[in-house]
Amino acid sequence: MGDPILSGGCLCGAVRYSVSGRPVDCGYCHCRICQRASGAPLVAWATVPAECLTITAGVPQAYASSAHALRQFCARCGTPISFRSQRSPTHVDITIASLDDPSSLPPQYHIWTMSQVPWLKVDDHLPRHADGGPDRLT
Repeated sequence: MGDPILSGGCLCGAVRYSVSGRPVDCGYCHCRICQRASGAPLVAWATVPAECLTITAGVPQAYASSAHALRQFCARCGTPISFRSQRSPTHVDITIASLDDPSSLPPQYHIWTMSQVPWLKVDDHLPRHADGGPDRLT
C-alpha cells in the first residue's frame, strides 16, 4: 500500500479513514438512492481501489441500499462515508465531501441525471449520463 495520500472522516470525528492510492475517477451521482441516503440533491464520489481504503478510527455502520450495494456511514452523526458495489468488488467509492480537503478531487462527470431534481442547475461542462455512464466501475 504506501503512505496515505488522502484522509477524511465524519462530522463528529468518530469515523476516520485514509486512502493510500490515487482515485480511479471522481463524479457526481444524481440517482434517487444517493439522494435519499444523503438527503442532498446529489453526491460527489471518488472511486478508489478497495485495498487502498483503511478505516483508521471507529467502525462505520453498513446498510444494504440495494441488492448489490452496501453503504457505510457514521452511526453517531450519520455522515455517509462509502459505497461498495458487488458489481465491482475491487473498488470502493468514498464521499468526496467527507475528505479533509474535498477541493483536492474535483468531479469529472455526472451520472444518473435522469433522476436529477429539476430545480438544481449545475453550471459546468462536464459529461452527463442519464444512467451509470459507459465506463463506470461500480
